[in-house]
Amino acid sequence: MTERHTALRSMHDLGLAAWFGGSLMGAFGVNGAAARMNDSTQRLPMASAGWARWTPVNAAAIGAHLAGAVGELVTESPRVVAQAGVGRASTVKTALTVSALAVTGYSRLLGMKLEKAGNAPVEGTTEPNGQTPSNVASCQRQMKALQWAIPALTGALIVVTAYMGEQQKPGEVFRGMLGRVGMAGSPKGIGRIAAMSAARNRKRMSWSGR
Repeated sequence: MTERHTALRSMHDLGLAAWFGGSLMGAFGVNGAAARMNDSTQRLPMASAGWARWTPVNAAAIGAHLAGAVGELVTESPRVVAQAGVGRASTVKTALTVSALAVTGYSRLLGMKLEKAGNAPVEGTTEPNGQTPSNVASCQRQMKALQWAIPALTGALIVVTAYMGEQQKPGEVFRGMLGRVGMAGSPKGIGRIAAMSAARNRKRMSWSGR
């Protein structure tokens, strides 16, 4: 259970880092900078241009993250079955990923609607003013909440990933496997875990030609 999967982990981590960091920078940087423009009719076009340039990069980052996540789930499937707590953490991680994807997708749809609004006068990218058309203001109010939901969800994913990394420590694996068989501290349970480990080591040695 300690085989290396550097490529998969790199895709997973780099993709998630870009997803989280890009969404946070966009909310603070792109939207914040656009709101400081003197001409209220140029605030939406400026922010929309920035988000449009980021979208392909963000899509590639999300794709890399998902590919790495699926690959890791497949390679770590023996631990999901054998180690107590791993399956529950995987379920939480999957739920967060699906939620982040849904929010990101819907945010992009709202962003495309704001792009089509053209030079509508606004207070900020996500704040309407008294002259903002009602349909544009509605999109802005939704976007105001969603722009923070994405970094919150992807940040939670980073925390869950860190926790699952801790679960891969030898001591955690051993305790989790004992907990799964329900015989913690029992000689029979320890013998069963030792037999599973020995069988896995023999299989690994046979694959390496030793």
